[in-house]
Amino acid sequence: MKHSILYLLFISISVLHLNCQAQNKTNMQTTSDTIAKPGTTEIATFANGCFWCTEAVFQQLDGVVKVESGYSGGQVAHPTYKQVCTGTTGHAECLNIEYDPQKISFQELLEVFWKTHDPTTLNQQGNDIGPQYRSVIFYHNEKQKELAKEYKQKLDSAGAFDAPIVTAIEPFTVFYKAENYHQNYYNENGEEPYCRLVIKPKVDKVRAVFKDKLKKH
Repeated sequence: MKHSILYLLFISISVLHLNCQAQNKTNMQTTSDTIAKPGTTEIATFANGCFWCTEAVFQQLDGVVKVESGYSGGQVAHPTYKQVCTGTTGHAECLNIEYDPQKISFQELLEVFWKTHDPTTLNQQGNDIGPQYRSVIFYHNEKQKELAKEYKQKLDSAGAFDAPIVTAIEPFTVFYKAENYHQNYYNENGEEPYCRLVIKPKVDKVRAVFKDKLKKH
């Protein structure tokens, strides 16, 4: 990946754009009609690999009010983690990100999304392989759809990655919140080997690259 060129491209695109939700019985279902809070917060739904990792990334951003790990994009209602792991439910591990658009824009969330996973590998992120790890932007409205498509096209046209982007841009339908032990995973299990070896490097990268977007502690 052409890191320096990619970083400059993300910054320029961001500046350009800135100018213009336990178990099977308790999984929570969210539809696009019930989660949005007009005038206060908005929702972005991203799938970009293991949600233990991606949750930890977006939790750090100033303006992000809440992040929930869950499942979306499939045909099985109220799926369990075990079911999703089979790769046969059609669902992807994803995040529902509630954010304050007055503090962080959808375009900035897209910037973090694309810079913190590999959008060129189909149904895979590193050693995590299967359709449940595919890269997807589930848009909630036409504005999100157009912004995502435009951003993706510009990255591809500029050769920002060494291979074409395979990220799917699909309409949001329903979000099933994952079991409770998946929520806030990195913050509660930071000393486990997977957290130290896989998640922490991603978190450290975000802290280094997106210093101006982090929450103030």
